[in-house]
Amino acid sequence: MFTTRTRRVLSAAAVAAAFPLVLTGCGMDDKGDSGAGSAASASASAPMEESSSAAMPGKEPFGPACSSLPTSGEGSVQGMADDPVATAASNNPALSTLVAAVKKAGLVDTLNNAQNITVFAPTNDAFAKIPKADLDKVLNDKAMLTKVLTYHVVGQKLTPQQLENGSFDTLEKSKLMTSGSGEDYTVNDTSKVVCGNVPTANATVYIVDTVLMPKS
Repeated sequence: MFTTRTRRVLSAAAVAAAFPLVLTGCGMDDKGDSGAGSAASASASAPMEESSSAAMPGKEPFGPACSSLPTSGEGSVQGMADDPVATAASNNPALSTLVAAVKKAGLVDTLNNAQNITVFAPTNDAFAKIPKADLDKVLNDKAMLTKVLTYHVVGQKLTPQQLENGSFDTLEKSKLMTSGSGEDYTVNDTSKVVCGNVPTANATVYIVDTVLMPKS
């Protein structure tokens, strides 16, 4: 009698233990495909996102001078991205001489209103390489200053890959040449890109260490 009762108890316990498993199994049949699909989709999408990100090189600014940009505020990479190029440059302390020259030439609106351009922006140190008498002469001749400044502007957005062996028409109407690879690029064989691929609202900026001079 004891044995029979014990067996019944054990049997009931086994059924009770199995019952949630059966319910779980039924739940998987009804809804599990969706859950499994979501999990599989999430699992598959993560590598795809990483792969997609890895497949798009050159999106971030690069170069030794990028570390000197402000880390926050309007002059930072994120801040510059929100403003048109002349305004963005005015918030960057390393480009104050260029900004003063752009204002003197009356090109602020021209640059801010242009669409999809590339600006090769000389640093303050780049302008300091020019003998003062020569720089003053250029700054005080609006036609010459406009010619020099517009030579630094290309009428299309250029990716780093396009700079590897490039020849581009400038707004000044003559060509500038680029060469290099990776994160090492030179313009006209004389001017190094020290912080490249900086986005603004209407332009891509490549900050350079030497002022570019038109050949004619």
